[in-house]
Amino acid sequence: MIHEQRNKVVLMVPPEAIKDNGSYTSAALDTKGANYAAILAILGATDIAMAALKIQECATSGGSYTDVTGLIYGTSTNTADSTSTLPTATDDDKIFKFEIDTRYCKRYLKIVATNGDGTVGGFFTAIGILSRLEQSPKTAALAGCSQILRV
Repeated sequence: MIHEQRNKVVLMVPPEAIKDNGSYTSAALDTKGANYAAILAILGATDIAMAALKIQECATSGGSYTDVTGLIYGTSTNTADSTSTLPTATDDDKIFKFEIDTRYCKRYLKIVATNGDGTVGGFFTAIGILSRLEQSPKTAALAGCSQILRV
């Protein structure tokens, strides 16, 4: 088994109309059966800095979510060993990544992404990728995809 084939993709924040001075709605990422998760926060065109970009956790999908220490842009330390920064108005078309060892967090994760108050706002989407799964997905749907091409 090739390790890349043991992943599951989850659309946490689908692409939507441009948003100004507001938060995006995140689906919960259920990490059951996965040892690791990567969450990709993908910015499109934007004219304003983000006011918040962080991960929250909860033991149940519909419960009360709390911030995950170390997964808050603007206060947490990044991989360059310096304080991370929130995306700015000039971060068009950039990806901000969260890497999570799910064995040390609660089962459900959500992304909190809030745009500041700009002239127009910005585009945003988020994708969760679960890896080191206990069971490999046997169909495209179980892998979180409509179709999969492989060579």
